[in-house]
Amino acid sequence: MTMDDATLRQVTAARPDASTWLSANAGSGKTRVLTDRVARLLLADVSPQRILCLTYTKAAATEMQNRLFRRLGEWAMLEDAALIAQLAQLGVGELAPDTLAKARRLFARAIETPGGLRIQTIHSFCATLLRRFPLEAGVSPSFTEMDDRAAALMREDIMEELADRRPEIVERLARNFSGADFSSLSGQVAARRAALMPPMSEEAICAACGLEPGMTTEALLARVFLGGEEEWLAEVAAILAAGSTTDMNAAPHLRIQPDLEGLSALEKVFLTKTGAAPFTAKIGKFPTKATRTALGPLLDRLEDLMRRVEDARPQRLALRAATRSSALHAFAGAFLPEYDSRKAQRGWLDFDDLIRRTVHLLTDPSVAQWVLFRLDGGIDHILVDEAQDTSPEQWRVIELLAQEFSSGIGARDVERTIFVVGDKKQSIYSFQGADVAAFDRMKAHFAERLAEARQGLQDLQLEHSFRSSSTILRLVDRTFDEVPPEALGGPMRHIAFRDMPGRAEIWPVIEPTKPPEDEDWASPVDLISDEHHNARLAAEIADRIDGMIRQGVQIPDGGGFRPCHAGDFLILVRGRGGVFNPLIRACKVKGLPIAGADRLKLGAELAVRDLTALLSFLSTPEDDLSLAAVLRSPLLGWSEDALYRLAQPREGYLWAALRHEECEATRILRDLRNQADYLRPYDLIERMLTRHDGRRRLLARLGTEAEDGIDELLSQALAYEQTDVPSLTGFLSWLTTDEVEVKRRMDSAGRMIRVMTVHGAKGLEAPIVILPDTTNPRARDRDELVSVEGGMLWKVAAAEAPPPMAAALEASRAAREAESLRLLYVALTRAQCWLIAAAAGEVNQEASWYSLIHKGMERAGAVPHQGGLLLQDGTWPDPAPEADIAPPPPEPLPDWTRRPAADPPALARRLSPSDLGGAKALPGEGLPEEDAKARGTALHLLLEHLPLGTIPEADPALLAEAEAVLAAHPALFAPETLAEVPVTADLDGARLVGTIDRLVVAQDRILAVDFKSNATVPASPSAVPEGILRQMGAYAHALAQIWPDRRVETAILWTRHATLMPLPPDAVAAALQRSRS
Repeated sequence: MTMDDATLRQVTAARPDASTWLSANAGSGKTRVLTDRVARLLLADVSPQRILCLTYTKAAATEMQNRLFRRLGEWAMLEDAALIAQLAQLGVGELAPDTLAKARRLFARAIETPGGLRIQTIHSFCATLLRRFPLEAGVSPSFTEMDDRAAALMREDIMEELADRRPEIVERLARNFSGADFSSLSGQVAARRAALMPPMSEEAICAACGLEPGMTTEALLARVFLGGEEEWLAEVAAILAAGSTTDMNAAPHLRIQPDLEGLSALEKVFLTKTGAAPFTAKIGKFPTKATRTALGPLLDRLEDLMRRVEDARPQRLALRAATRSSALHAFAGAFLPEYDSRKAQRGWLDFDDLIRRTVHLLTDPSVAQWVLFRLDGGIDHILVDEAQDTSPEQWRVIELLAQEFSSGIGARDVERTIFVVGDKKQSIYSFQGADVAAFDRMKAHFAERLAEARQGLQDLQLEHSFRSSSTILRLVDRTFDEVPPEALGGPMRHIAFRDMPGRAEIWPVIEPTKPPEDEDWASPVDLISDEHHNARLAAEIADRIDGMIRQGVQIPDGGGFRPCHAGDFLILVRGRGGVFNPLIRACKVKGLPIAGADRLKLGAELAVRDLTALLSFLSTPEDDLSLAAVLRSPLLGWSEDALYRLAQPREGYLWAALRHEECEATRILRDLRNQADYLRPYDLIERMLTRHDGRRRLLARLGTEAEDGIDELLSQALAYEQTDVPSLTGFLSWLTTDEVEVKRRMDSAGRMIRVMTVHGAKGLEAPIVILPDTTNPRARDRDELVSVEGGMLWKVAAAEAPPPMAAALEASRAAREAESLRLLYVALTRAQCWLIAAAAGEVNQEASWYSLIHKGMERAGAVPHQGGLLLQDGTWPDPAPEADIAPPPPEPLPDWTRRPAADPPALARRLSPSDLGGAKALPGEGLPEEDAKARGTALHLLLEHLPLGTIPEADPALLAEAEAVLAAHPALFAPETLAEVPVTADLDGARLVGTIDRLVVAQDRILAVDFKSNATVPASPSAVPEGILRQMGAYAHALAQIWPDRRVETAILWTRHATLMPLPPDAVAAALQRSRS
C-alpha cells in the first residue's frame, strides 16, 4: 500500500530489527511509534519478558500500556481483511501463513506474561531490579521507597540532633546561611550526595574558588593595610567632607577598621561598578578634581591603596566563597552519613538511592557479571521515551543495561536493539536532573558502540505534526527565527500533517496598576484588588471564554466544525503565582465550568482546613477558635448570627456553652468526642464524612474540586498510621510539619476549563490554548549549590562570586534562559487550532515570551486586530449572535414542587453505654478518674494487640498484667474470637452505639466480654457496680437483636486478678430496665 511521508517515517522508526535514535517534534506521534514498535517486536516472536520500555512518568507508562492492549485486543477480534489492513499500516509487508493467528494471540500472550509487560519508569525498573538482587545490592529485600514528606521529616530530625551533638558544625553553617530555614539546603545536600561525599578537602575547596595557596584572612589584610591607614584615611575623609556632594557621601565610608568589612567598604568607594571594566580602581576619577588638589601628598597614598584594594578583591571573594563552601562540606560530611544510616535502619530508599544503588550493582566487580548475565538473558530490546529529560545518572543505568548488546556473548546470541525517542526542544526538567546535552552525547556513544559490533543506529526525525494546524506551526517556527539553534537543541522545522484552519492572536498588554497610596487597612493582604492588572487580565480572559461558549464559536473538528465548549480551553502559566489564582477566581465568578488548579496545597484547601479544625477541636475541646471554625463550616453550617448568639454571652469555653444545646451540631460533635479516644485519625475523619454526611455537605458548598483535597487528607491519615503510633494529636502535628502538595490529573477533566503550568501540561493538547503569563522571564535559580571544575561549592551572590564560580553562575544563567525558550516551545505546541497570547504588567521587551511571540506574529504575516495582532488561515464560520442561541424555554415545573415538603423523620437520638447512668466503680478506687481512664485505655490496647504478636510501648506493670490475662484465658483470645466489635441497636427510640471488647460467637451461644481494670474487684456478680451492669445489659439487648436464635451471655474480665466473672442474664436485664425508668 502507498504511504505518505509522515506515516513512512513512523513505520521506519518502528522497525523491530533496527536500533533507532529518533528525534520527534511535538505532536509528531512518538507514543504511537513506541506502541507500534512493541507490537511489531511481539509479532516477531519476541517474548514480552525480553522487552523493556522506560518512560519518564507513570502516567506515560499507563497510557502506552493502555494503547498497546487496546490495539492487541482489537487484533484479536478483527476479521481477516481488516487485520491484514492494520498490519499493512504497521509496516508488516508479506504475511506468513500463521501471522494472522499469531497476531490474534498476542493479546492473551501479553496479558498472561508473568509480571506483565515491562513498561515502567526508570525508577520503577531500578526498584524491581534491586528487589530481584537485594543481597548483591546491599539493600533490604523489603525496602520501601521514601516519599518527599518522610525525607523532609528525617532531615529535620537529623538537623536537630546535629545541633545538639555537633553544634560547632551547625553554628559554622548558620554563620554563612542567609535563608529562613535549613530544609531547602539539607534537601539539596541530600540530592547532591555524589558530589559531596566524600567532602572536598580544604586545599581542593581553595583551588576550586581560585584562592592562592596559603592565603588567609590575615595574609590578605596584610597585603592591603600596610599600617597607619586608619589615621590618614580619617584625614582624607575630613577633606572629602568639605568637598562636593559625591565626595561628602563617600567620606563616612573611609572611616574603617583594617578588617574584611573595612576592605569591602573601601571596594564600594574605590572601585567601579559597571561598564567595560567593572571593579577597577577609579584612578584619576575619585575624588573630584578640586578635592584631589586639596589632598596634596595624601593623593598618592590614596591611589596606591585603591590599587591594592583592586588587586585584593578577587582573593577576598575567593576567601569568602571558600569559607562558605568549607562550612558546607563539613556539614555534608556529618549530615549525609547519618542520613544514609537512618534510611538503612528503616529500610527506606529515595529516588536517588534507587538509581545510585542500581549503578553500583551493575558496576560492582564482585557481582556485576552475575547480575548482567541474569539480566542479559532477560532483556533483548530496550526502548527509552522522553530521552531529553533523562539525567546523566539515569543514562548510566541504560548504558550499563545495553553494554552487552554490542560486545561479547550478548552481541552474538540474538538480534538486540535499542530505541530512543526524544526532542531536545522539549527538555524542560533540569530541576529534576535532566541534561539536554546528554541527548547528543549518548547518541554518539551508542552509535560508536553499535558500529564496533557491526550494527547500525538509525538517526531519524519526525517533523510532521498530527496535532497542530499549519498556522500554529508557522508561528512556532517564526517565533524562534532569531533564537540561536543551539538554545533549542538544533534547527527547527515543522510540517502540518493535514490542512486545518488555524488562528493565533496576541492581545495588547494590560498596563501595570500602581498600588493605591491610601489603601484601606481592612483590605485582605493576600488578595489582589479587582483593579490589579492581573485581575483585569483574568476577567478579560473569562469574559472572552464565556462569550465564545455562549455564541457557539465554531472550531475545526475532523473534517468540519463544531461549537466550542469549556473543555476545549487550556490556560497555561509559568508558575502558580501572578495571574494563576485570579484566573480561577474570574472563571468561577462567571459561572464557567473549571477544573481548578492542577496542584493543590493540602493545607490551603478549605475542605481540609475545615476537617483539620474539627480534629483540633476533638483533640483539645478548649480550642474555641477551631470549634467556631467547624460550626461556621459546611460540616455544621451555622450562620454568623447563630454563632454570635452562642458565643457572646458565654462565661467559659465555647464547648461548655454548646454541649447543653440540643441540636444536630451538638449530637455530631458529642458522637465524635466519644469516639476520639478509640478511633484512628482515618476512621474519625471517615466517620464525619460518611456517617454524618460531611463529604456531601463539603462538596455541595465548595464544589467537586474539593474532593481531591478530602481524599488526599484521608490518604495522608493512612500513610501516618503506617509509620507512627496513631493518635489524634500526633496526626495533627505530623500534618503540619510539611506542606503536602496534591497533583491532580488534568488530562481527564471532562468539559471543564483547565488552568495549569506548562510543565504540568507536557504531553497534553487542546483546541484552544491561552498563554496569559508572558511578561518577564522567570528564570530564577533557587539552587544553593553550584558545580565548578574541581567540585561542588556553596553559591554566593553573583556580584560577590570569585571568577571560577562567576563563570559557572553565568553558564547556569544561560542554561536557564535556554530552558525558558524550550518551555515556550512546549507551551506553543499544545495548541491544535487556536492560540491566544496575552500579558499584564511590565513587559521585558527583549527577553519576554510576549516580545518573542509578537515578533513571531509579525514575521508570520499577522495583521492588526483590536489593538493586538491576528494570524488566521482557512475559512472560519461566523459565530451566531448571542440572541440566536438563547436556551430553550424551561419545562414547566411539576405540581409537587409547589407543595410544602413533608417534615423529615426525626433522627434517632444516639446513646452510648456510658449514657445509661450508674456508678462504674466501687468506693475506694485509688486512682483519680482521668488516670484510671488512661490506665484502662492502655490495657485495652495491649489486650487488643498482644494476641496478634505486636507489642505496643507500655509500662512494664501494665504489660505484665495483660500477659497474665492472656495466660489465664487463652480461649477468649483465640484467633476465631473477635476484638473491639462495634455494635448498634434500637433502644426505646434511641440508637445505642458501643464497642464490645471481646466477642465469642459459637453455634449455640454468644459471649460478650468487657475488660475492666478497676482497682477494687467485686467479690460476686451481685456487687458489680450498677453502671457496668447496665452497660452489659445494653450489649445483651443489642446482640439478642442480631442473633435472636442463640443464647446471649455476658461476662466481665477483671484484669487486676485475671478473673472472668459471668453475669446472670436476669441481673443485667433488670439493670438495663432501671436505666429506662
